[in-house]
Amino acid sequence: MRYLPHTREDIDSMLESIGKDSLNDLFSSLPPDCLLQEDLNLPPSMTEWELTDHMQHLAQSANQFNPKMMFIGAGSYRHYIPETVRFLLSRSEFYTAYTPYQPEISQGTLQGIFEYQTLVCRLLGLDIANASVYDGASALAEAVLMAIRITKKKKVALSDAINPLYRQVVSTYLSPTEYEIVNLPYLSNGRTDLSVLSDPDEYAAIAVQSPNFFGVIEDLEQIGSITKEHKPLFICCFSEALAYGLLKSPGECGVDIACGEGQSFGIPQSHGGPGLGIFACREKYMRNMPGRLVGQTVDLDGNRGFVLTLATREQHIRREKATSNICTNQGLCAMAASIYLASLGGTGLSKLARINYDHCEYLKTGLKNQGFSILFQNPTFNEFVIALPEGKEGLYDKLLAKGVVLGLPLESYFEEMKNHYLVCVTETARKEDLDLLIKEIAS
Repeated sequence: MRYLPHTREDIDSMLESIGKDSLNDLFSSLPPDCLLQEDLNLPPSMTEWELTDHMQHLAQSANQFNPKMMFIGAGSYRHYIPETVRFLLSRSEFYTAYTPYQPEISQGTLQGIFEYQTLVCRLLGLDIANASVYDGASALAEAVLMAIRITKKKKVALSDAINPLYRQVVSTYLSPTEYEIVNLPYLSNGRTDLSVLSDPDEYAAIAVQSPNFFGVIEDLEQIGSITKEHKPLFICCFSEALAYGLLKSPGECGVDIACGEGQSFGIPQSHGGPGLGIFACREKYMRNMPGRLVGQTVDLDGNRGFVLTLATREQHIRREKATSNICTNQGLCAMAASIYLASLGGTGLSKLARINYDHCEYLKTGLKNQGFSILFQNPTFNEFVIALPEGKEGLYDKLLAKGVVLGLPLESYFEEMKNHYLVCVTETARKEDLDLLIKEIAS
């Protein structure tokens, strides 16, 4: 906070109103051994100008990594953002817009959401998309709950190749309930092993991620044929939505609910947030979908208009009939994704996805030639898993010292993957950057 408006008199007045003598009394319920008893060892105070200069100096000294030499993704990806996104998103009609409860004064926001829904449906090959939810992880958790509501079954199957953080969020959602999560292991080719499902009819849903956490592209059509025969809902999540500029859409492969992260569409990484929860499904499941749905209509004069068509939340309907407690959509992020997709168009999105794929394959080949083992041989998009060659266990730390991040260490997520790293490449890494990485490794 850059400005603290409260005077000593303001603070005393507030304390008197709540019946406290001092600020310390606000923390009287905490055990004494949890409280810091001595003063903080802080330097003398600075003016705002001095503090701004000091923070800029700290930021410059801490920035030892070149973003183009950080080959890490795992759910958050660095992409070039067209200037049209920044320019249009900063317009006051979008930037200051509030939740569109009153359609007569919210037509711009409502139309923006309607366009977003249309673009998401086209991208994912499904009938209905909501006005977005918080992020990819909560989107998957909501999809699982939606499948349970529809099928009335108490078991869900989750692939171990789904982003571990997404799986953790699903587990948090279901842990206080009677519902059971069955984990599906991954095969030696990086895809999900469905052979452990002795009776698929017992499950409310089978959930996989494609491209999965390892970057491997799942065989969605094969899984779709299983779910079509046995009737659990087929959920496909994703963390890199750009892949569907190149791959078949989930809807074409028999997916019932597609959900995931839309950060790649015009949203900067911003130190971990915000995100965009994309959510789409088949029309017959519309009334069980979480969040909001914006529709198109006409007014009394026959003019086209937009309204909040469906809002199955406890703010709008009785709590026992609500599908979700998600109380907002990522409106500005959804608008950014809409502008991004419209700026690229279908052809541009396909070309960009192809560039990402080609850059990834180029680095994969270069690392393989340097003795690295590529763990999974199935096709991948944007990222892949490598194993350090024997005798080069310290290579990762040596590269870090040079400002190069060779992917995400996987041991903390998968115990069996010691000295394995998830390497990510997007269009922001030029051929020269990839050659420099390979040269650093060779030296």
